[in-house]
Amino acid sequence: MASKERTPRKVLIIGGGFAGLECARRLGNDDRFEVTLIDRTNHHLFQPLLYQVATASLASPDIARSIRQILHNAKNVTVLMDEVKSISPTKKTVTGASGTVYDFDYLVLAAGAKTGFFGNDQWEAYSLGLKSLSDAQDIRRKILSNLERAELTTDYAERERLMTIAIVGGGPTGVELSGALADLIHRTLKSNFRRIDTSKLRVILIENSPKILEHYDPEQSDYAKERLQKLGVEVWNEMRVTNVLENRLEFQDGSSLDAKAIVWAAGIAASPLTRDLGVDTDRAGRITPNLDLSIKGHPDIFVAGDLTNMRDKEDKFVPGVAPAAVQMGDHISKLLKEELRLEGTTFAERKQELRPLFRYNDKGMMAIIGKNAAVLKAGNLKMNGFFAWIAWLLIHILFLIGFSNKISVLIGWAFSYLSNKPQARIIVHPPAFTDAEHPV
Repeated sequence: MASKERTPRKVLIIGGGFAGLECARRLGNDDRFEVTLIDRTNHHLFQPLLYQVATASLASPDIARSIRQILHNAKNVTVLMDEVKSISPTKKTVTGASGTVYDFDYLVLAAGAKTGFFGNDQWEAYSLGLKSLSDAQDIRRKILSNLERAELTTDYAERERLMTIAIVGGGPTGVELSGALADLIHRTLKSNFRRIDTSKLRVILIENSPKILEHYDPEQSDYAKERLQKLGVEVWNEMRVTNVLENRLEFQDGSSLDAKAIVWAAGIAASPLTRDLGVDTDRAGRITPNLDLSIKGHPDIFVAGDLTNMRDKEDKFVPGVAPAAVQMGDHISKLLKEELRLEGTTFAERKQELRPLFRYNDKGMMAIIGKNAAVLKAGNLKMNGFFAWIAWLLIHILFLIGFSNKISVLIGWAFSYLSNKPQARIIVHPPAFTDAEHPV
């Protein structure tokens, strides 16, 4: 009877991404917990498909859903749209941009990451990242607007700059985005323009390392490069960017590239909230937590998702991917439930040392390369080509957390695939034209 009369423990979750949402779902309708989830947006975003929005293959609602709707059946979970500005670990409080102060018994920090520039934050003003819906829409707007401007201008040099897209970073984001852009421009839009030849539009993927997709097997990296080149993508390896200016990239070897669209996919920076926790962070602001995902000196504060840089209890590196974040959220929820179960038992004083340690179940990596090819690596299984693309498609559809529109997304993809006519090519609020940009 005593357990029923106990005051519910306040669990404050910052971030409605994969880790935070999974933790809230797992604690849902457990009356031992009073859960508050705070996010600066009102939607959960399926980030792995952001590049599909950026390249007009999907519309924003296809990969985003209201957090409130996802958790509407969890009666003990309150969802608030606020932006957390500071954390006080000692006072056990969090302060939002609204001025509201939230107190907690347990804090789960899963606020995610943004585009990182390796300490060169001034580069952000001249490039586009891909971490949010607004980022994806900005990329789509920029590229489609540039094509419209190229159709309008008669200045050959200006047209060439408008028809150059530079993507910095040869990881999965850069590879998937460049392949999708090549498909969009060279196949889908080839008959849409009269004054420009879209086959001459340059998509350039720039990577500092000798290989793109360097965490995959070398033969998969080579396959991805060859596939991109067949699609018309220029792949520049061992090219280190030393400066990003307006419409211009400069490289370590002294060369430069003029491009009216520069997309930065080369790094991430963790939420600045990690600095409030009083623990060491890496260059990107990420934390190496204890193996139970709590932080040093604060067993009541947990970090998850892109905010972590860690190896699990079996010494396996935990990558910043959606499956890992989901597993972290699930682990924290199980730990909190077990901790409350131990209260009032002979093990109560030892509950921290009895905490389960996080183990990452590696479900593999995959990256799509253009319209109907992908690379997949899962343990000893390696797959390239069309069947890897089919696996990518099915897995991503199944992984759409709480999305009731999985079938509509699949149908939309199928239509775009068969017709070569993406339906999300409308430019909203295009940049204003100027005489200098468009000598006609």
